[in-house]
Amino acid sequence: MLLGNKSSSAMGIEGGMKCVKYLLFIFNFLFWLCGLALIVVGILAQVALHNTIMMNDVAASGGPILIIVIGVVIFFIAFFGCCGAWKENYCMVTTFAILLGLIIIVEIAAAIAGYVFRNKISDVVQDSLTEMISNYNSSSPKFRDTVDGLQKDLKCCGVNSSSDWRDFMPDRKSVPDSCCVTISTNCGIGTMTDPDKVHQQGCHDAVEAILEKNILWVIIAAIVIAVLQILGLVFACLLMRGIRSGYEVM
Repeated sequence: MLLGNKSSSAMGIEGGMKCVKYLLFIFNFLFWLCGLALIVVGILAQVALHNTIMMNDVAASGGPILIIVIGVVIFFIAFFGCCGAWKENYCMVTTFAILLGLIIIVEIAAAIAGYVFRNKISDVVQDSLTEMISNYNSSSPKFRDTVDGLQKDLKCCGVNSSSDWRDFMPDRKSVPDSCCVTISTNCGIGTMTDPDKVHQQGCHDAVEAILEKNILWVIIAAIVIAVLQILGLVFACLLMRGIRSGYEVM
């Protein structure tokens, strides 16, 4: 009777460990997909960045590169986790748990740094838009089209106001046609301060608002991923304990 109870208990533990094993495998597969998605998003962002007003901003370029690096790291960590969970390999699961723990620590540090330097967004936008205006006349048609597209889409003109274009033409009263309320050829000539013809508000506030909105979504996504990572770490520790208990029984 005692033997039967031990057998039932062992079967229960084994069944629980198999459940943890499959949960950890599923988690790591999703984690692996997240890493792959980050790599793709980072590459697309980096390509898009070279076609935007911030293409010469080193700080802005660092963002997509960091996303790609994190994606690659997550990709390989998830691979360790998947293989370790499927094969019930104590060494691989332990390696996965340690690396995942380090990733969580780095993400917490990055979140703190992002919160501390959040006010620098305004300065980055200011510098980038100012450089945009300064280089407008001497840049390629593609660059000017990008700038014009930004002003058309956001219905804005200049950095802080339409007056930022005072060096656009010798008369110091003209702006690009993309600043016009109703766009037509040469509509910006001599109309810089005319609110009926040209948008007077600069692009700074609009661009900053877009960035802050995107950062909010990034924070939400980071919280969701962090919760999943902590769950993965818990599953990994449970599986490690189960594997080691199995070795001790053997």
